[in-house]
Amino acid sequence: MSSPPAVLLMAYGTPDSVDAVPAYFTHIRGGRTPSAAAVAELRERYGRVGGVTPLLARTREVRDRLADAFTDAGAPRPVYVGMKHWHPFIADTLQDMQRDGVREATGLVLAPHYSRMSIGGYARQLEEAAAAAPSPRVRLIERWGAEPEFIALMAALVREALDGFGSPTPAVVFSAHSLPVRIREWDDPYERELLESSRQTAEAAGISSWRFAWQSAGSTAEPWIGPDILAVLDTLAAEGVRRVLQVPIGFVADHLEVLYDIDIEAEGRAAELGMVLRRTRLPNADPRFIQALASIIVRAEAGSATAA
Repeated sequence: MSSPPAVLLMAYGTPDSVDAVPAYFTHIRGGRTPSAAAVAELRERYGRVGGVTPLLARTREVRDRLADAFTDAGAPRPVYVGMKHWHPFIADTLQDMQRDGVREATGLVLAPHYSRMSIGGYARQLEEAAAAAPSPRVRLIERWGAEPEFIALMAALVREALDGFGSPTPAVVFSAHSLPVRIREWDDPYERELLESSRQTAEAAGISSWRFAWQSAGSTAEPWIGPDILAVLDTLAAEGVRRVLQVPIGFVADHLEVLYDIDIEAEGRAAELGMVLRRTRLPNADPRFIQALASIIVRAEAGSATAA
């Protein structure tokens, strides 16, 4: 009986110090140097959240606990971590896997919803690395935002947050990272998948009324999808809402777009409006999340084997 394939967990990446912000930002921009003002603004944001974010540490914790889960299930396998925009880069991790003798792996991006601009970028990095040097064959799980274990976890996190809020019940606002409006011209599934995850999570949590907002739009000349979470807070305040539960459905680990954009910027706007904003905890390395990922991976591999 052959051993199961290795697992490659991928995430966006985060600079390991404020000094690394310029190089990190340049990599995000495909090698184009950002303006000094843009770098200063990003440095300031990282400084506000402590200089670095725990994204890499959280991802490595997920890796370790996922490996333990597979071992406990009697199917041990190596689990690796690769980052899209900072160390350890995906291409470098693939080289490590090659040296370790890994021939096949299941790849999963720690972002539940597919877009050509997001998950598609990881797929391109995998293809480029394979073309440049020998590397394991990686079967990529492109989307998992509607998987029942993920929905159950998110609903549980929402209920936990609502219980902590007490009465009266707050307005519930789901959010995810905005992308340029042009993805709609491609019939990109990103919006549909996010709204469906939100709908299923709300239904499972017993919520009949909710809203969706976008956050963390890039500072570019082209338009990005809205409404932005700050604008939604303005609207809710005008409607007399004073308590908001924010559910970052598009994110699964602590990083800048939550620690700054929600915990500092959005909470600050809410306070200015006389509102209280709280958010659900992120999955991070929650044991329920680890089990969800293990189930998603095993199910995807079984489907691939059947198709083959």
